[in-house]
Amino acid sequence: MSDADRPEIQLEVDGRQVSVPDDGSSLLGALRDHLGVRSPKDGCSPQGQCGCCTVLVDGAPRVACVTPVRRVAGRAITTLDGLDAEVRDRWAASFCATGASQCGFCTPGIVVRLVATPARSGADQPTEAEVERALAAHLCRCTGWRTIVEADRLARAGGPGSTAAIPGVPAGGGPDGLGGRDPEAAARRAALEGGVAQQVGPHVALGAAGFADDTAPPDALVAVPDGAGGWAVGVTLVEARQRAGKVQGRRTTVDPAPPLELPDGDWAVTLRTSWVEPAYLETDAAWCAPGGTPTSPLANGGAFGGKADSDVGAVARRLADEHGRAVRVLVSREDTVRLGPKRPPVAAGLRADGSGVVRVVRTPGVAERIATVAPALAVEEVDVEGPPTSVALRGAGWVEALVLQAGLAAATAAPEPPVGPAPLGWAAPEAGGATAMVVSPAGGRAVASVIDGAVHVAVRCGAPLDEVVLRSYCIGAAHQALGWVRAEGLAVGPDGEPLDLTVRSFGVLRAADTPPIHVDIEPDDGAAVNGSDAVFAAVAAATWVAGGLAPEWPTGQTGGR
Repeated sequence: MSDADRPEIQLEVDGRQVSVPDDGSSLLGALRDHLGVRSPKDGCSPQGQCGCCTVLVDGAPRVACVTPVRRVAGRAITTLDGLDAEVRDRWAASFCATGASQCGFCTPGIVVRLVATPARSGADQPTEAEVERALAAHLCRCTGWRTIVEADRLARAGGPGSTAAIPGVPAGGGPDGLGGRDPEAAARRAALEGGVAQQVGPHVALGAAGFADDTAPPDALVAVPDGAGGWAVGVTLVEARQRAGKVQGRRTTVDPAPPLELPDGDWAVTLRTSWVEPAYLETDAAWCAPGGTPTSPLANGGAFGGKADSDVGAVARRLADEHGRAVRVLVSREDTVRLGPKRPPVAAGLRADGSGVVRVVRTPGVAERIATVAPALAVEEVDVEGPPTSVALRGAGWVEALVLQAGLAAATAAPEPPVGPAPLGWAAPEAGGATAMVVSPAGGRAVASVIDGAVHVAVRCGAPLDEVVLRSYCIGAAHQALGWVRAEGLAVGPDGEPLDLTVRSFGVLRAADTPPIHVDIEPDDGAAVNGSDAVFAAVAAATWVAGGLAPEWPTGQTGGR
């Protein structure tokens, strides 16, 4: 049955009366595919777990991807686009001013929910705990939450153009959140940290940075993986998924576990890591017209290297040529987990003299990555049934090597950081925690302390270019490192198939579980280099040492506040 032959559902969207075909779509599908409203994003549909598609239904926040459009017939739907313009612009500027948006995929849903979050304690605005409670419905992989909480405080105080001064919150300048900041320099710093060209500005927080699926023509066909190595094509996403027989994601009761055994030896320090899901929010997507150039799945974010080898653009071009019309290629959250690359797990041991063995799941280039920072370590690559792996993921290989060196320094009580031109890692326990130092292959230097439930980072990475952007990336890197050591893991079956297919099963730390993260940017007039990868490594090392050098990750410590 064509859409023209279906009965229609009436509803109000952003103040206008509209109708959509009754084709079994979710509210998100109706908004994006039938009405062209692209500010609500699809990060996990129909799991209802990432919050990217949050809209207001009669003024109350609702996750649109698990809301059948039939259920909201006749009701008032407000998306980010339908918020009062002054409110929307103030929140966007506040996110820009604090660095609370990097790729901008998750922030439209977050802004919608926060705008609708009242104070429940009798105060003029919600407490930090109330904001964190509201954020529990969302997942943000980039920012590490703390800048989002700051943006909330700033927006409620009048925004960056007001005279309000919020202790600890970057002023950001000007009512647009940029003020005297150089947008080009900010974008250069974002590109250094994210690995791809990236936009910076208030429009990014509104989800308007040009994500691949947002720019597709309305009459494009939709293609999704069919589960057998091919692609199912339909007129709508609902139809394509029906043809593919899409199975709802699930969370297993099996705990994640390191897949490799330790090499034999008398080791001073050992470490085994588990499978980890990159958990980027915008799943792989591209579209192409016949004979055209496909859009990039990277859009406004590098996905921590997880999309470096994505084939969706080539698939979109091939299918568009076959069908003679534009085709959107969309990978679901479940298929991203099944098909996307993971960080190579390791099982390693180091002796007191610094020699040792790193056993790692066979991955092209990983031995070379380890050798760049630890040439004395022997690398054993092992074939393991499991998902694909890649060294394109953030610091894969060299970070593990430096973390191991830092752990060894702590275990053997090396009193001072070593001095030398080569990349290195060092750590030492302190009262209430630990401190670690790392120099990355790119030349970024970070010192991280994890003490008494807080994280303190000092980073030196050449000219900062834009301190707001650099601080945001460093906070995000610290959050990712904390989660990697303490909580993140992906259960994989004996046949190598991932068992955890839902966003909430990856172990990403929630806002309420993320400690205060303080970042100091050290003056440096040298050439700008990536700094957040060094922060990622240093915080991981300090977290590991502070937790007693637990021999397996994740350690199970959430680090709640």
